[in-house]
Amino acid sequence: MLNQTEKPNNRKYDLEERTAIFGEEIIKFVKSLPDIPINRPLINQIIRSGTSIGANYMEANGAESKKDFQHKIGICKKEAKETMHWLRMIATANTDKAEKCRKLWKEVHELVLIFSSIVKKMK
Repeated sequence: MLNQTEKPNNRKYDLEERTAIFGEEIIKFVKSLPDIPINRPLINQIIRSGTSIGANYMEANGAESKKDFQHKIGICKKEAKETMHWLRMIATANTDKAEKCRKLWKEVHELVLIFSSIVKKMK
């Protein structure tokens, strides 16, 4: 099944759940950011991209064809890469949040690699 992958300790995880948890972590993180003018557009952007990864992955799992699935996985990858960008901008604007941004960036980077692998295997 495409939405399950083996972890090194042989436990399976569900990519739908992983992307949902990531979206939840983004929501929790932005609540910790100060309400200052520089953060408002950054928060709007990262909420959109960071939470849409999971939504698009759920759509991919309901795809009507292999081509549709591949397209939607591509959107997941695009949104994940965009989220990486916004995390970098937030870390720049909020240097005290840089470590949390790094942790979230690492997770979303792993998601990019997973989506890239899925697309590659389908070709």
